Parts: sequence; structure tokens; C-alpha cells
Amino acid sequence: MIYLLTAPFADQFTLFNLFQYQTFRTGMALATALLVVFMIGRPMINWLRRKQGKGQPIRADGPESHLLTKKGTPTMGGFMILIGLGAGGLLWADLRNPYVWVVLFVTMGFGLIGFVDDFKKVTKQKHDGLSGRLRLFFEFSIAGVATIVIMGLHAGQTTAGAAAWGPAQVFADGLGAITQSFTSARGTAPDGFETSVALPFFKDVLINLGPLALVFGMFVIVGAGNAVNLTDGLDGLAIGPVMLAALTFGAITYLAGNKLFSDYLQLHFTPGTGEIAVLLGALIGAGLGFLWYNAPPAMVFMGDTGSLALGGMLGAVAVASKHEIVLAIVGGLFVMEAVSVMIQVGYYRLTKKRIFLMAPIHHHFEKLGWKEPTIVIRFWIISVVLALIGLATLKLR
Repeated sequence: MIYLLTAPFADQFTLFNLFQYQTFRTGMALATALLVVFMIGRPMINWLRRKQGKGQPIRADGPESHLLTKKGTPTMGGFMILIGLGAGGLLWADLRNPYVWVVLFVTMGFGLIGFVDDFKKVTKQKHDGLSGRLRLFFEFSIAGVATIVIMGLHAGQTTAGAAAWGPAQVFADGLGAITQSFTSARGTAPDGFETSVALPFFKDVLINLGPLALVFGMFVIVGAGNAVNLTDGLDGLAIGPVMLAALTFGAITYLAGNKLFSDYLQLHFTPGTGEIAVLLGALIGAGLGFLWYNAPPAMVFMGDTGSLALGGMLGAVAVASKHEIVLAIVGGLFVMEAVSVMIQVGYYRLTKKRIFLMAPIHHHFEKLGWKEPTIVIRFWIISVVLALIGLATLKLR
């Protein structure tokens, strides 16, 4: 919003010209989101505690310590993150940019699904929230719309334009004047770019999936949302790696959205995605503010309201920036948590035995006797290493 208000006066006033820089606005979005979460944090926690009474239900088959230390802790703290993210992002991002709205659409849509799930759990005091099938239906619906719009924007970069892929044509045309500045980049990407997947460490390799690219994009967004959701089981465990992933993809989207930097680093140029860095800056600020209240012992849990929204957001950013594979590297901790659940469930159905003492895998280490802060910090260290590997893919081509 501030970008649009100050743009006409940028040439006349040096201060207003500063607002045109994405790096400056990213920093301001971070500071704004952090301040907003700090301001609303304590009142919102008290309100949630009054409304929820017994707080989030704790799994009876979970680690014994959880029944004593976490019982009565309010959930849905993801509201704090979403409010801070929305305030920082909408205030400092270029609201004419369609990528901004696509990412926000996925984030808030997944947040709404998580809220319904949390609400059912809290009111019933059971772990059975929104049914799995219904939840996945809404997640894939949101992810499908977002992926098609992103493919339409990517199609505008090819020589053939949006007509290169049927459904993308409809959505790209529907965006109208908003996409004009991005479709003017026609010819900056090879034909079929919108249906292709880029491989890290290879500068020119694109695997064209055809119509399956839509399915792939949907699975990336839904998979990321649910992987972060599974990771959110210990105080501060999920929000730390989410912020590291946001920091990494902030750099990726900024570089991939800049013609000069993308050419130098031999990245696939995706004009317009640089503005996503402003939203990711707001996410980092909101995450820092939330961590203040979520640090052990947590005063509030983010719940599905936060974890689904943040994971979906990272997935949408990866699809928009053509770095879906890199997300699997940077978010390797989330992948590990999700895979541990799939292995546990699959192996148990086949043998009636368990590989891990408990899944997701962070609970396995709790059962082994590791202290909660030890698990969280060591998992954060793993996330830092994976984030550095993800950043290395930008240069090792």
C-alpha cells in the first residue's frame, strides 16, 4: 500500500524513493509484523485462554510429560502470525503484483482450514477435527486454483504466451491489466516453461511435465502445508525452521525475480516474484514475535491455523519461483517428519509393529529420553545446514 501511495512522488522526494526498493520494504515488513505481533500477543493469548478453557487437547498416547506441562495451553496462536503477516505484507508490498495475492490466497485459505480443524478439536476436546478427506479436498482445491494462476503467469513469459497451455490462458486473461506488466516479459523463458520443473545444480535443465505440472504443483503446496503441520509438535520446533525457509526463499525469490541477478547466477528468470520477498520478510517478523510467546515453556500453540498456513505459503512460494525441488532440500526437516509418519503407518499396517517408538520422529526422540529443548535446538541446527545447502544451489550450476 505504501509503495503505491509513494510511487508518484518518488522522483521528487528522496525518502519516498527509498520505498521503491524491495530490500527496504522487506525489512520494513519484517519490523512491522514483529511490532504487530508483540502488541497483540499478550491480549490475544489471554482471550484465547478464556475462550478455550481447557486449551488444546493433548494426545493420551503421547509422551507422558506433555500431559503435565502442556495441558491447558491455548491453541490457534497462528492467528497472531497471520495478522502480523497480513499487516506487514499488505502495508509494504506492491499490491498490483499478482504473485502477492496468490501467495496470500493460499496462506489465508489454508489458515481458514486449520482454524476450522482447531475449532472442532477445542470445542469437542478431541483430536478428531475436520475429517481428513474433507480437509484434503479443500486444500487441493485452493492449491489447484493457485497453481493454475501461477502457471498462467509463467506462460506469459514464453514466446507463445499464455496460449501455450489451455487452462492457464483462461486465468491469465482473467487477471487482465494486472498481469500486463508480467506478460510483457514474453520471450524471457522457453516455451513450456509453465509446465516444467527446474532441477537445482543444473542451469538449463527443465523437465516438462505437461498437464501433470498442475498435479505436481498442487502436491507441493498441500504436501508442504501438511509437513509443517506434522512438525508442529514441540515448543518452537516448527516456527524456527519455517523462518529459516522463509529467509532462504526470500533470497531466492528476490534473485530469481531480478533479471540482472538471475542471469548472473544462471537462474530461470521469473519476473514479479521478487515482490514475494516482502511477504516472506513479514513472515519472519511475525514468526519472531510468535516465538517470543511460543518458546519453551510455550504460552500458546500455533495450532493448525498457523502450521497449515505457513506450510502452504512456503509451497506456493516454491511453485511461483520454480524452486519446488529446492524446497524439499531447505524444508528437509519437514520432509523427514512427514516421511517418518508415512513409514510408521505403512510398516504398522503390514507387520503390526512400529519402527519408531512414536511418530512424527521428534516424539521418537522424546521417548528415548531427549529433553524437549535439546530436540528443538538440534532440529534447528539441521534446518540451518539444509538452508545453507539450498542457498548453495543458487551458485553451484
